[in-house]
Amino acid sequence: AVLVVIVLLAAFSVWAVIDGGAQLYLQRFFDGITNGLLYGLAALSLVIVFKATGIINFAQGPMAMLGCYLALTVLEMWPMPVLPAIVIAMVVSGLGGAVLERVLIRPFDPDNHMAIIIVTLALFLGFNALAALVWGFRPLSFPSPFPQGTADAIEIAGARLSYQAIGTALLVVGAVVVLELVLNRTRLGLSFRCVANDVANSRLLGIDIGRTVQFSWALAAAVGTLGACLIAPSTYVDPGFMNKILVYAFAAATLGGLDSIRGALAGGLLTGLSVSLVTGYLPGVGSELGLVVGFAMIIAVLQFKPAGLFGNRAMERV
Repeated sequence: AVLVVIVLLAAFSVWAVIDGGAQLYLQRFFDGITNGLLYGLAALSLVIVFKATGIINFAQGPMAMLGCYLALTVLEMWPMPVLPAIVIAMVVSGLGGAVLERVLIRPFDPDNHMAIIIVTLALFLGFNALAALVWGFRPLSFPSPFPQGTADAIEIAGARLSYQAIGTALLVVGAVVVLELVLNRTRLGLSFRCVANDVANSRLLGIDIGRTVQFSWALAAAVGTLGACLIAPSTYVDPGFMNKILVYAFAAATLGGLDSIRGALAGGLLTGLSVSLVTGYLPGVGSELGLVVGFAMIIAVLQFKPAGLFGNRAMERV
């Protein structure tokens, strides 16, 4: 399946270069990679909760949006560089995610996935309304932690690669490396991987399931906040600005595999490239139809490869 996707992208790329030239293709390629890394980071926050609980957190987008507003509030209250404000917002968001899991999620039976999903849908609506009530609907600009002037870019074969895109890519890769170290080198990370593999056996081994699931919600909230703060400089912050990104994150997580952390990042890259190239080259498909491409990818993956490119098949005795 991975080989088929690579061959299709390669064939489309060859046609795109012939149709519009190498410079235009490189520009759209750079844009797709940058957006894809951000989609992958947003997908990562979905995968973290899914691995620990087996549910999709539909409130992940609004939670990330609130974290971005929190970073803006920190910058207004205490003048400081952007990166420390983002870190503060990530810490507070992580604590908020932990409280949210303890108060609203843990009282439900973990096997009653439908009830928990309904709670996340209610949170989706509630957080959007809360943001509108506190900050209003007026779009706000978010400063970039990296240089973003017209001259702050390098040229490669005529295509511009901005310092903001380079810095964003390095920060996303660094966040994924830190996440891998946390999950593979810490005791809490080991507990998380055990619960993700088998809840029943983890309980028999004496692992605190509630604490581990709470850790996953906190970690997902922090990662989502980082993604929202990196996306915000290229758009405007308003109560619904992460809803569109959430669709691309779903596409990336579904494509990479909902139970694969590395697959989330790979799925994000493939989603970003696909959306950038399809909306840029196919006649009649403009940027405003990018969400349609995202939904089409979700449907295609669920139809032909339900486990995703890097996900694991669930084995059941029947």
